[in-house]
Formats: sequence, structure tokens, C-alpha cells
Amino acid sequence: MTLYQIDVETPVGALAVTASDEAVVGLRLPGAFGPHLDAVPGTGRPLLEEARRELEAYFEGTLRAFDLPLAPAGTEFQRAVWGKLLEIPFGETRSYGEIARSLGRARAFRAVGAANGRNPIAVLIPCHRVIGSDGSLTGFGGGEEMKRFLLDHERRAAGALRSRQAELFR
Repeated sequence: MTLYQIDVETPVGALAVTASDEAVVGLRLPGAFGPHLDAVPGTGRPLLEEARRELEAYFEGTLRAFDLPLAPAGTEFQRAVWGKLLEIPFGETRSYGEIARSLGRARAFRAVGAANGRNPIAVLIPCHRVIGSDGSLTGFGGGEEMKRFLLDHERRAAGALRSRQAELFR
């Protein structure tokens, strides 16, 4: 299977998106890791161009949920955790403990943290929405500053949407 990669310029830096023709398999944050070694340039590939459009819309505040096929490689437990991350609504957060409890494994919050940290498709699988039980911004590959930026961005965009909806019903 051939993998393709593009860089998408965003307010947090260039995100390297890697995909086959069928699904996104990776998204690397600036400074987190190098490019996918087996990927070839993917400019013009339909899936990667859609990923670019969706990421741009997300950072503009007009996209609340990504609609891209995702194929993260991981263990069964990791994929279960990542599935739960996809259920966290835009502009909201959950704690590691809440994710563990939702999986029926209340004491596995550290394992949830480890799985969260191995998420190969950051932002698209919103690992930045997971926080410490005390509200602390722990454990994000892009660093605390980027995590704070993403969470603040989503809260502002979600608040703006609620304000526009409220105006429509006045």
C-alpha cells in the first residue's frame, strides 16, 4: 500500500497528514515527529486534499466534526480509547478517568493516558480534548501551549455558534 503525505499550514504550524487512497493513517504535529518515512508527496490526492479542506475549515471555526475515513494502527484497547475520543463533542473535554469508565474499566485511567499519547492521528482523533481529573492540561504531543490553543479555539467557535443560533430564535 502506498502512503502519501501533505503538509497543511495551520495557526499551530504545519501538520503532516499521511494517508493511503482509502483512509488517513497519521497526522503529525509540528515538532512531534518527523515525516512518515514511507510516504511520498500526496499533493492532489483526493483524500489528502479533503483533509486539507477540513483542517482549514476547523481552524477557521466553521467545521465541528471531521468526516474523513480514519485507519489508526494500534492495539484493540488503543482503538477503543481512540473511538471514545471521537465521541467527545467539539468544544468539550473529558478526563482520563471518564474515558476509562466509559470503557467499563474505571481503574484503567493510566492505560487510557498511554493510549491517548500514542494516538497517531492527533487533532482528527481529538486527544487534545482529554484532560486531567483536576482540569489540568496534561499529556499532549504538541505540548501544553498547543493543547490550550486547540481547546480555546474550540470553545470560542462553539460559543460563537451558540450565539448565532440564539439570535435566529429571538
